[in-house]
Amino acid sequence: MKHITIDVPDNKYSFFLELLNNLGIESHLEVPEKDNEAFSNLQQGFKELELAKNGKLKTRSLKDFLDEV
Repeated sequence: MKHITIDVPDNKYSFFLELLNNLGIESHLEVPEKDNEAFSNLQQGFKELELAKNGKLKTRSLKDFLDEV
């Protein structure tokens, strides 16, 4: 048995699964893992950016940050 990976647009997914079933091809759904540290850090960064833009999170200037380092 061979294994392939295919990216299918969301709006064609149901059709694609039905096509595989009609052809008698067994399919296995594998969702890409998004629970890695980098992805979580990016999500948190975007949340903090949105809070800062809305004035709900206190920020500091780049100069102050660099002077601290």
